[in-house]
Amino acid sequence: MLDRSLLSNVMTSLNYNHLRYFWAVAHDGHLTRTAARLNLTQSALSVQIRKLEERLGHSLFERRGRQLHLTEAGQIVLDHADAIFAAGEELLGTLRQSGAVRQALRVGSLATLSRNFQMEFLHPVLGRTDIDLILRSGSAGELLRALAALNLDVVLLNQAPAGDAVPSLVTHRLAELPVSLVGTPDRLRETTSLSDRLAKHPIILPTTDSSVRIGFNALADRLGVHPQIVAEVEDMAMMRLLAREDIGLAVLPPIVVKDEIAGGVLVAGDQLPGISETVYAVTMARRFPNPLVRLLLHPEEALENP
Repeated sequence: MLDRSLLSNVMTSLNYNHLRYFWAVAHDGHLTRTAARLNLTQSALSVQIRKLEERLGHSLFERRGRQLHLTEAGQIVLDHADAIFAAGEELLGTLRQSGAVRQALRVGSLATLSRNFQMEFLHPVLGRTDIDLILRSGSAGELLRALAALNLDVVLLNQAPAGDAVPSLVTHRLAELPVSLVGTPDRLRETTSLSDRLAKHPIILPTTDSSVRIGFNALADRLGVHPQIVAEVEDMAMMRLLAREDIGLAVLPPIVVKDEIAGGVLVAGDQLPGISETVYAVTMARRFPNPLVRLLLHPEEALENP
């Protein structure tokens, strides 16, 4: 099995011309176009890449139609090649010693997920000078497709993906975020029952397809109240802003507004029974997993083994 440490050892005896040809094709995604740009024949370029594959013992590309796509081994080699050639360019250009090789970590997150939770998740790698942290956001479908294409190492979602969404998915439950009524101090100053509060104040809710909204609807029905819905919002960051504008009480995890709570701008009132937002980290079952992902999923190991 080819892992990153073994690949680093193999690099010492590689023909770096072969590696540079691979690097160029990997970024172009098209053999003919790269051959023309490098003033080589397509067959000559193919031979160079085949020699690199023979040296490593793994195929680096697979063809889908007219396009070349990296295999998992190819993605690992590309990560190293990017670092090697970037370090070489810095050496030639500046003669500085600060151009240390950096390892890439690609994290995708649902666009609507709490930014504060994301920062807590990323905390074990923040500020490290040896890591190139690449963050992407999007819909669940977009992120899972990028994960399957090996363009992301881990994806954060608030719903577990369907079992047949992408083959070889591994879903890790990270946290259960309790949900409360969040609003300005004036709105939550009065001591009253939850049902009376829901009946009295306008409510800012997530959209109807979210698990939090489904749980809130069931709670309101159980309490026999029909709250006035002043806004239905997909993005938690927008819910936070609306709560700050005091248009109503927002139904969301307090972690979303932890800075506003610390500053006294907002307060977390009644915790809503039986309602929480679950956050999942989704990875692929890979032969060559990025070791930094384990650091994010198990930060306690870094504390035990500094």
